[in-house]
Amino acid sequence: GRRVSCRAAEVEVEAATGAADLPEVAVEDGEAGDDEAAREAAAAKAAADKAMREERAQLDLAAELELEVSRRRNFAIISHPDAGKTTLTEKLLLYGGAIQEAGEVKARRAAKHATSDWMELEKSRGISVSSTALTFEYSGVQINLLDTPGHQDFSEDTYRTLAAADNAVMLVDGAKGIEPQTRKLFEVARLRHLPIFTVVNKMDRPALNGFEIIEQLEKEFSLPAYPINWPIGSGDRFCGVFHRPTGKVMLYQKPQRGSGEQTKVKEYDLGDPALAELIDDDLLEQLNEDVELLEVLGDELDVEAVMRGELTPMFFASAQSNFGVELFLKEFIEHGARPGAAPLRAGDTMEPTSSQFTGLVFKLQANMDPRHRDKVAFVRVVSGKFEKGMKVRVARTGRVVTLAAPQRMFANERETVLTGFAGDIIGLTNPGAFAIGDTLCSGPAVHFPPIPTFSPELFAYIRCAPSQRKPFTKAIEGLLGEGAVQVLYSEDTFKTDPLLAACGQLQFEVVQYRMKDEYGVDTTLEPVPFSIARWVLGGWDAVAAAGRMFNTITVKDMYGRPVLLFKNEFALNTVLSEQGEKLGELSPYALPPDM
Repeated sequence: GRRVSCRAAEVEVEAATGAADLPEVAVEDGEAGDDEAAREAAAAKAAADKAMREERAQLDLAAELELEVSRRRNFAIISHPDAGKTTLTEKLLLYGGAIQEAGEVKARRAAKHATSDWMELEKSRGISVSSTALTFEYSGVQINLLDTPGHQDFSEDTYRTLAAADNAVMLVDGAKGIEPQTRKLFEVARLRHLPIFTVVNKMDRPALNGFEIIEQLEKEFSLPAYPINWPIGSGDRFCGVFHRPTGKVMLYQKPQRGSGEQTKVKEYDLGDPALAELIDDDLLEQLNEDVELLEVLGDELDVEAVMRGELTPMFFASAQSNFGVELFLKEFIEHGARPGAAPLRAGDTMEPTSSQFTGLVFKLQANMDPRHRDKVAFVRVVSGKFEKGMKVRVARTGRVVTLAAPQRMFANERETVLTGFAGDIIGLTNPGAFAIGDTLCSGPAVHFPPIPTFSPELFAYIRCAPSQRKPFTKAIEGLLGEGAVQVLYSEDTFKTDPLLAACGQLQFEVVQYRMKDEYGVDTTLEPVPFSIARWVLGGWDAVAAAGRMFNTITVKDMYGRPVLLFKNEFALNTVLSEQGEKLGELSPYALPPDM
C-alpha cells in the first residue's frame, strides 16, 4: 500500500508540476506575441517617420529650389573688340562688391589688369580671347556673368558659352554703332534664341545719335529696340540719362580721378525748372524733343517680346565713367530671364526646380593655374541642387564621377563650392572624363542636345624642334583638348605633325603663344591651301568607295574618323556631283562619339 501511495504521490507531484507549468508556458507565448507585435509596430512607425522625413525633405528641397532659382540670373556679354566689354564687366563686379578697384583695360601699358582677363596674352594685348565665368551678388540676387571672347575668330567659343546663358547682353560702341564682328556674334546669339539686352557704351566720347543706332539694329537684325534710358549729350557733354519707366532725369556727378569715390546720381522730374540751370539749353531742348519721339516707339516694355528675342531693351552708358551701369544692372535683375526649362534630346524638358541634378559641360580650359597644369570643365547647373562630393553620371559614357573639388570661378581665382542651383556656373577638375556638350546627372540618365563644333576654315600643320617633342605632345593634349582649335592628323602614319583647324587666324596665334608661355615650346606653322572641312558620316568604307577626289585630301580627327578637306566651294561641289552617292552624308561639324 505504501508503494501505491508513493506512486500516487509521484503522480500527484507530476500532475501538480505539470499544472503549475502550463500557465507559465502560456505567459511566455503571450509575451513573444506581444514582442512581435511591438516590433512590427515600431518598424511601421519607423517607416512612417522615415517617409515623413523624406516627404518633409522633399518639400524643403522644393521650397529651397524655388527660392534659389528665383534669385538667379545669368548673362553672356557679346561685343566687337574695343567696345568696352571688359571695362563694363569690371564695373558690374564693382557694384556687386566682388572687387574693390576696376582694372580698366589699356593695351600693353596697364599696371593693373582686368579681373576677367586672366591669361597672360589677354593682359599683354588688352583683349579677351577666352571665356570667363564670374559670380557676384547684387540686391539679394546672384548673378553669373559669362565674359566671352570679343573677337569673331572665337565665335565658336562664344556659341558654347551662350549654351550656358539665359540672356545675352550685346555691347555696342556708341561712336561706331553696329560693327562687322558684332554682326557675326549677334547671329551666334540668335541661334540660341536668347533674350538680348543692348548696352550702347562709350557715351563719354562723341557718339552717334541714339535713333541712328536703333535704326541700325532694325536694319541689320530686324530687331526693334525699346530704350529704357536715353542719353543727355555725348562726349564731354554727356551728363546723364532720362529714365523712361520712372520719367526721371538722372544727372551724374563724376568723381575725381583716383578718389575711389562712387559716381553720384541726382534725380529730377523732366519738368523740374532746376534742370534749366543744370543742363545746357540746347541739350535740354534736344532731350524734350527726343522724349516726344520716343513715345512713338511705345509707352511700355513688352517683356514677353523680350523673352522671345523679338525686342531688345536698350541702355546708354559709359562704363569707363561709370554712368548708367548700375541702372542697367537694376533693370536687368527685374526683366532678365530666370533659369528656365531646358530641352532634352528625347523631346521633353528638364525643369530647373526638378529634384534631379543635371548639368551641362559647355567649356574645357587647360592651365588656368599654370603651376599645376590643371584642366577645368565649366558646368552650367541646369536643374536640381548641386552638392560638393555628390556622385554623378556622365550620360555619354555611363561613367560615375565623384565631384569632390567643385570650384566657383572668378577669372583664374577660385573658391570651393558647397552647393549650386540652376543658372550657376561651377568649375570641376577634369580627369579626362568630360567632353564639351556632356550631360551630368544624378538619377536616371538624360541627355541635353549636343553642342556642335563650327566648321573650320583655316588649316596649318604645327611643328616643333625634335628636342621638344615630349612637351610638345603634352601641350597638344592639354590645349587642344579644350576644343577651341580642332586637331586633325594625316592618314599617313609617318606624318605625325598635328594639323590645326580653326575658324580664324587669331586662334593659331593664341595656340602658339600658349605653347610657348605655358609649356616652353617654340612652334612653327605651315598653312595648307584648304578652306572647307566635311566629316564623312559613312566612315572609312564610304571614303574607300569614293576613290580619288578632285582637289581634296582625307585626314582623320582626334577620334579617328575621316574628314575631307576641300580647297574651295567649287572642289566641294565637284566631288558631291561626281562621288556624292558613294560618300553619303557629309557634315560641316562633328560631335564626340555616342552623342
